[in-house]
Amino acid sequence: MSIPTAEKPPALSAKAANRIRMASFGALTMLVLQFVLGTAYSLYGTAPTSSKSVGMFSSPLLAVHVILGILLVIAAIMLVVRAIQARHRPTIATTSAGLLVILGAFGAGSSFAQDGSDGASLGMALLTAVAMLCYAANLVILGKPDASS
Repeated sequence: MSIPTAEKPPALSAKAANRIRMASFGALTMLVLQFVLGTAYSLYGTAPTSSKSVGMFSSPLLAVHVILGILLVIAAIMLVVRAIQARHRPTIATTSAGLLVILGAFGAGSSFAQDGSDGASLGMALLTAVAMLCYAANLVILGKPDASS
């Protein structure tokens, strides 16, 4: 009688690790830009009120913020796909969490554009910070790039 043993998942190739690492760095950079744009709009833009919403493209600053948000969702989805293809559980976890919090921030942004609630604004900022941590964690998990890749 043999005892079944769990198969060890395949090792992460240097090429796959580098792709996930670079995409994580790109997402992290986009999130920093998104945070700066959101802060600038919060300080200098016309905030919606409970009686008057603002259009998603009512100012150039807000339009760039919205477009970058859409691109962030796409980038986050692609990162999850790459992590799943690589079968690397730690990065599957961090990229999935990153996608979820980016979607949450996107929802908070839509809510903020409707009524300007302080809670939605805080939600966007906090969820963006969590997403930044997720992608920064990938950089730590994956370590230094392999010189041969």
